[in-house]
Amino acid sequence: MCQESTKFKNVWTTHSASPIAYERGRIYMDNYQCCISSIAQAPRILYQKSKCAKSEKIEDALLLECPLGEMLPSPSDYKASLIVLTVQNWLLRLSADSGEVLEKIYLAGSCCKSFRYLSWDTPQEVMVVKTIQNKLPAAARQAGIQQSVLFYLAVFQVLPLSFIGMLEINKKIFGNSVTDVAVSNGILIVMYSVGLVRLYNFKAILEQFMEQPFDLGQEFNWNGQVGVVGKYPFGLPCNIKITDTPPLLFEASSLENAFQIGGYPWHYIITPNKKKHKGVFHICSLKDNTLAKNGIQDMKCCSLEPDWIYFHPDMSGRIIHVGPNLIKVLKLKEVKNRTDQMEIAEDFTIVANRENCVNNTVTVTASGRVVKKRFNLLDDDPEQETFKIVDYEDELDLLSTVAVTQIGADGRAHLDFHCNEHGILLKSIPFRESWDVTYSHEVYFDKDLVLHIEQKPNRRFSCYVYQMVCDTAKDD
Repeated sequence: MCQESTKFKNVWTTHSASPIAYERGRIYMDNYQCCISSIAQAPRILYQKSKCAKSEKIEDALLLECPLGEMLPSPSDYKASLIVLTVQNWLLRLSADSGEVLEKIYLAGSCCKSFRYLSWDTPQEVMVVKTIQNKLPAAARQAGIQQSVLFYLAVFQVLPLSFIGMLEINKKIFGNSVTDVAVSNGILIVMYSVGLVRLYNFKAILEQFMEQPFDLGQEFNWNGQVGVVGKYPFGLPCNIKITDTPPLLFEASSLENAFQIGGYPWHYIITPNKKKHKGVFHICSLKDNTLAKNGIQDMKCCSLEPDWIYFHPDMSGRIIHVGPNLIKVLKLKEVKNRTDQMEIAEDFTIVANRENCVNNTVTVTASGRVVKKRFNLLDDDPEQETFKIVDYEDELDLLSTVAVTQIGADGRAHLDFHCNEHGILLKSIPFRESWDVTYSHEVYFDKDLVLHIEQKPNRRFSCYVYQMVCDTAKDD
């Protein structure tokens, strides 16, 4: 991968009027109706389905892969499949290689339940399907009708696909100012308009408030309803009724509900809940809320795009802090002579290549006239090399960065591979296509493949595929 003679060649480019998605060697186009394999030397179509009706439009999707070492009930379970959610509340499991419908579940017969989002509670084990926030029409609100249910969550065990339960997030239990909810790693996360984030034990909620378990395909007569679980027109029963506020595990106040947990021992990252603190991050112990030594991280950058911070996905417990021209990889370590307190130390830094950029406030023209600038350049000025994307490739243990420089209408970007342990630059790959920083971009680095998806104005999408090419003659 990182040998000098190894090149990355642009082998395929396509454009589309609809979004383009990528999942582990498969490119999805036309609302998941067309699937293209990117694993071969040149991408090839795996399947192309006929155009679907608006009522069958896919809202969200997750790739489902077979767990290792488990006996599964159906031969089709051993191959990758795609879980998709349609606009009419159907949950479908499709073969990832042919698009064939393997399973079909109807989620809700009630028009007030508009399921739109798929996410993992536990990756490849437990899946959560969430509705949009329920809002009454203006006429109903003016008539004094109250809407107490904000969200519905349906929870499934996957492979084999089985129904765990459905629950509602109710104002009467969680409060009036709830703006969003999520489930991750057995934790129910509830976010509020005031910046408050509350965590609850999701598994304990399932155990405490489950009224009656149901299996998919089971006939039921429950609460005046008669039907089959997961079949049209009944869908799924709301069989988890939270009647009292669950025990609170933890709460924190953070600007824009930004809250993350990670590290070892456990720490969390927040931004103090005031606009003046935007771009300032506090790293605190989850055990006792104490601020780590050097736990206030502030790059003090003057930029249009804010810096961002997150726990390293390699499970090392480190923290990645990305600014316009600087990437800091931080680590938690014990304070010398104090085992009860942790401190934040720099593991390594990656700096953008800005050697030729001199930001002088005073310049002298050829004629000798002194010109004073009335403002300084921003740290993410497009004419300076700026970090836009940072990602981690777990199978190769490489940290990848995308840096962009734009002069006039022409923007140039390159993807760099860094040693994940020490940050040393190992390889740089230039993108052939022009890169406009005002557009939305996604870059995927997957084994020997680099894929760039770009969204231009007026819903114009482009996909560029690069394949690794080894010059074996030079190596020999």
